[in-house]
This record gives sequence, C-alpha cells and structure tokens, in this order.
Amino acid sequence: MNDRTIRPSRRTALGLIGAALVLPKVSHAAAVSEIAGDAFGTTWRIVGPPSAELERLRSGIKALFASIDRQMSPWRSDSVISRFNAMATGSQAVDAEMIHVTASALHLARASNGAFDPTVGPLVAQWGFGPIQGGRTPDWRGLSLGVDYIAKARDDLTLDLCGIAKGRALDRAVDLAQEAGIDNLLFDLGGELKALGTHPSGRPWHVAVQHPLTGQPAATLRLTDGQAVATSGLRAQSYELAQRRYGHIIDPTKRAPADAGLLSVTVLGADAMTADGWATALFAAGPTAGPALARDHDLSALLIVRDGTGIRSIKTGSIETMLL
Repeated sequence: MNDRTIRPSRRTALGLIGAALVLPKVSHAAAVSEIAGDAFGTTWRIVGPPSAELERLRSGIKALFASIDRQMSPWRSDSVISRFNAMATGSQAVDAEMIHVTASALHLARASNGAFDPTVGPLVAQWGFGPIQGGRTPDWRGLSLGVDYIAKARDDLTLDLCGIAKGRALDRAVDLAQEAGIDNLLFDLGGELKALGTHPSGRPWHVAVQHPLTGQPAATLRLTDGQAVATSGLRAQSYELAQRRYGHIIDPTKRAPADAGLLSVTVLGADAMTADGWATALFAAGPTAGPALARDHDLSALLIVRDGTGIRSIKTGSIETMLL
C-alpha cells in the first residue's frame, strides 16, 4: 500500500471497535432492567435485576470513562498518551493506572512474541484506521517503565493502548458496580462483555458470537461469575480495495493488516483487559500462528477462519465447555 491514507469517519475515542459479541435483548427476559450510554466512540450497556437500581451507577461510570479517555485516547491531542507520543526520546511522568495498563501491554507483547505490539499506531494510521503519527517501524522493546514514568528509546516511537484499554475500562466499570453492592449484572462495552453472578432467572449469562460474514449468531457462550469475553475481527472495521479486504488489526511482522483468512477471534478470560489484548494478538498472528499461540498459552478461544467459500471454527482451551 502506498503512503496515501484512506481515512474512516473521525472518532474521538480510545480506538476502533473490533468486537462481534451480542448481548441478548432485554425484552427476551422477564424481570430484567438496563441502563446504557456512550463512551469511547461506541456504546455501553448494563443489564441486571430491577432490584439492583442500575441508574445509580451512571454518574460514576461516566466520570470513570472520561478519566480513561483523557489518559489513553490517541484521538485527543491533550491526552497523556498523545503528549508522550509527541515528545522526543526520554521519559514522561504518569500515574499508577497508566503504568499498570502499559505494563500489561508490554507483558502481552512479550508473551505473544510481538503479535500484540503497542507501538504499531503509525501503521494503523497508514492503513486508514488511526490518528497516531510517527515512525513506521514498530518496536515494543523500545518502550520501558519505571515506578512512575514511561520512556521511549526513539523520537518517533509511539504508544497505542487501543488494543487493551477498552478491556481495562470494562474491568474498572464492573469494579464500580461491585463496590456499589451489585452482585448480578452483564456489562457490555462496545461488544466486550463481563459478567457478575447470574441472570435473574438463575442461569448463567448468555452472549452470542456473531458470524463474521453474515452477522447472524455463529455460537452462544455462557459466562460464569467474573468472566469476561472479547472478540477481534474484520466485520466491524475494515474496507475493501481492489478485491481485497483490509482490517484495522496490524500484523507487526508484515507492517500490514493481518491475514484476512482469519475472520474473528473470541477469547474468554478472568478479566476483560486480558481477553481484549489476547483477542487482538491472536488475530494479528493469523490463521496458522494464532491457534498455535492460543494453545501454547492454554487460552479459551474460538477462532473462525475462512474455508473456501465458507468458514470453520477452531476451539482451544476450555471454550468448548462454555458453548451452548
């Protein structure tokens, strides 16, 4: 691809939405209430029993998401991450939350052999999906952390936490609900979901995984207490050019969108940040290395790959036991 950037509609949030999970409609279940809102260029929704009085969570969630946006949104020139990306080689003082999320991103980069790389932001922009400008040679090893700072080894090195920050936002929002004494809910943030307790009927929470080509349900998962699920794929953020589909998830080794033979990756995890990051990493790794990486790390994952004119699924870890 040449240097001409194909830009999608402008977003002012944390990142691009790769999820393909569906929270069941409230009307399909009795004795369930919901609240919803907007954040990070997408929507959020909580479903729970009427007794939970979910509306009391709204102001806290709004403040939490606004704080995360001010820290980690590359679409804001005044965010902490944008200031870091604009600076020359050196270090920048940051708070404990920024250290925690960046450390998690670097740990995932190491564990995935670089399939997840938080320095690919300029390549995401080159291919038409992001705002970060800088060098187009990713190198997560050029980032480092101290007790209260993040540092980079090159002037043009940048940090992009979009592949992990939305999951962290979901984890913290669910923590707020627990602190408010709510033990049963399903929280959906842009298609990433986390469950507490059970559905008001007493059964586990159920979520549908969309077929990456048709948008219809391809599978249904049950979520146990505290479990999170995230999906990365082509369906939500991609474009077609010269009869080839390009998605927003970059393969760092090729400096190009990941192999379109892998259509979607769904990962279950104990926290949404981990599930979010691994879904991105496995998708970037592609249809051959992705499943191998999932097996190496005993991840509960559902990978949907192109098979001729149809699709087939690859299941790893314990995800088979969570399918209905």
